[in-house]
Amino acid sequence: MGFIGSGSIGRALARLAVGARHQVVLSNSRGPETLVDTAGELGPRASAATSEEAAAAGDIVVVTVPVSAFPYVPAAPLAGKTVIDTCNYGAERDGHIPELDSKSLTSSELLLRYVPDALLVKAFNNIFFKHLLSLARPAGAADRSYLPIAGDSAPAKAAVTEFLDSIGYSVVDAGTLADSWRQATGTPVWGTPYGPYSNEKGQPVGEDAIRAALATATR
Repeated sequence: MGFIGSGSIGRALARLAVGARHQVVLSNSRGPETLVDTAGELGPRASAATSEEAAAAGDIVVVTVPVSAFPYVPAAPLAGKTVIDTCNYGAERDGHIPELDSKSLTSSELLLRYVPDALLVKAFNNIFFKHLLSLARPAGAADRSYLPIAGDSAPAKAAVTEFLDSIGYSVVDAGTLADSWRQATGTPVWGTPYGPYSNEKGQPVGEDAIRAALATATR
């Protein structure tokens, strides 16, 4: 697993991945030396590298950066790879992006313009990082939670589904990248089903509740 960006969601995912016996290579915009402590805390399955090195190393690569940083995501090493996009657009942080403000594109479709040969799957953008850590459950658990994913490549979706299963989650297929607005910031499936931020443990959410939340999203 390669990580381009190592913020709250990136670190939470890396922790779950290491727990599931995946190797992880972390990167950020400030350089690998700033991630030595984080990699050390995660143990021998984790290392720090440049963004280009993390992109090249991962069988699956997680892009978890501000939308304003999309132009700096290394495209060449992501060609042909399954790439998980966890990113949410916020004009107050990212600046106004006309295609996103007008809703003519989803943020994942915008990312695809910068990494056109990647096999992009939207995932993990609808859950608080503390809930992501606390709600993971083994396969077959009665209180296992579901997360939506969206993408245009069936093999990439299958790879991401397998990864999610390994770290303790089941999947609801939310459609194509063009459909991924249904899990964006402020939609019914964003945050709310898993409980308020004040409840750091969160609450498990089943398949039917995620499907219903996706179905009620409006633009």
